[in-house]
Amino acid sequence: MAFSLFRSLGQALALLVVVGASPASARNGAMEVDVELVFAVDISYSMDTTEQRLQRQGYVEALRSEQFLNALKSGPTGRIAVVYMQWASEYDQDVLVPWTVIDGPDSASAFAEQLANAPYRRAQRTSISGAIDASVKLFAGNGFASARQVIDVSGDGPNNSGRPVTQARDEALARGITINGLPLVGIRAFISPADIAELDIYYEDCVIGGFDAFMVPVRDTRAFVEATRTKLVREIASLPPPPRPLVRRAALREPRISCMIGESLWRNRWGN
Repeated sequence: MAFSLFRSLGQALALLVVVGASPASARNGAMEVDVELVFAVDISYSMDTTEQRLQRQGYVEALRSEQFLNALKSGPTGRIAVVYMQWASEYDQDVLVPWTVIDGPDSASAFAEQLANAPYRRAQRTSISGAIDASVKLFAGNGFASARQVIDVSGDGPNNSGRPVTQARDEALARGITINGLPLVGIRAFISPADIAELDIYYEDCVIGGFDAFMVPVRDTRAFVEATRTKLVREIASLPPPPRPLVRRAALREPRISCMIGESLWRNRWGN
């Protein structure tokens, strides 16, 4: 219910923005933007309070950075649409900051301020597949039109709830959506049976994909802001896909790690 409510608020905000758009900036009633971007952020219990705050601060400072604002100007329209969604289990996703147009320092700062002041919470399990599925739904009827739709997944563990992550990934890619990743690799000691040391490989082979897909691993708490800024700048400065989107996996070889490793670890932990 919370997800549906917040999604409706995001759609309403987008429609309000479209009403004020000039005819030249709209296509079939939708506002033209350079990219529609979903920040899909892990809030599972494996993310301790320090990690959560550093992760959030990474997005806040990246949105306010000079590099981001310069990249914003490089697009055909000079504006993007973003939404910030947090997730845990397959049944737990909610939008923290709804769809918003960012077209310069003021709107970027306003979004960052809203994000910085939003409450924190933690929840059970890790469903990257659920996060991808929920993100795909956020694009529908959001009031925007663009050449690129991107899901930006960040987290510190493999999928262990919901359907296999590769199924969710492949269905998103079939829609022409790109999935990028920001895996938190070894930020803390591996203390959970659900932790894996090769999370960067897992993200590369099992999570990300689509046109120009990439990931930026975060290996140190001091690197949160820089890694987030680097990824965000690359996402909005990326060239648009060809007329018929090239749907591909980021890794063209067979996965180097089991894409069901999270589910296996969870079953071994609880014996079911």
